[in-house]
Amino acid sequence: MKKIMLLSVISLLIISCTNTPAKEAISAPVEIGFDMTEGVKTSLFAGNMETIAVWEKYIKAHNDHDIEMIKELNAEKDFKVYGPRGEFIEGTEAHATFLKEWFANNNPKWVTKYAIANEFTTKEGVLKQYVTSGHDVTLSVEGKQVKVNQVHDALIVNGKVQTFYVNERVLVE
Repeated sequence: MKKIMLLSVISLLIISCTNTPAKEAISAPVEIGFDMTEGVKTSLFAGNMETIAVWEKYIKAHNDHDIEMIKELNAEKDFKVYGPRGEFIEGTEAHATFLKEWFANNNPKWVTKYAIANEFTTKEGVLKQYVTSGHDVTLSVEGKQVKVNQVHDALIVNGKVQTFYVNERVLVE
C-alpha cells in the first residue's frame, strides 16, 4: 500500500510539473489588406479594438440624438466629415448644426452590421487607426420610411473621432 501511495505521489508531482504550452500570442501584426491613401500601396494591419468601442459609443450617441455626447467624442481640432452626397462638414459646431436639422427632419436609426479595426503607418511614421463599419439606417423622408446601407471609414485619434467618410446606398426591399 505504501508503494502505491508513494508511486501516486511521485506521478502527481511529475504531472504537475509538466509545462503545457499556453496559447501562442500573436507577436507580429496581422496583415489584413492595403491602403492607397497616399498613392502608395501600404499594408493594413488588424487594429486596436479600443477604436471600435469609441465608434460604437459614437453610433449610440447618434441613435440617441445626443448631440452633446457626439461633440464630446469629436476631435477638438481639425474634425471633418465627408457625407454620402458630397457634404463636407468641418468642425464640431458645424457638425452639431447639421445634425440638429438632420435628426429633426429624418429621425435616423442605425443598426450596426460589422465593425473592423484596422491601422497602418504612414511613410512619415504616423500611426493611423481606422474603424471601417457597415450599418443599416432607417430614415423618415417626407413621412416615408427609407432604408439605406452605410459604410463608414472613421479615423480615431486619441480616443476621439477625427474624420469620417460615409458611403451610402438605398436598400430595395
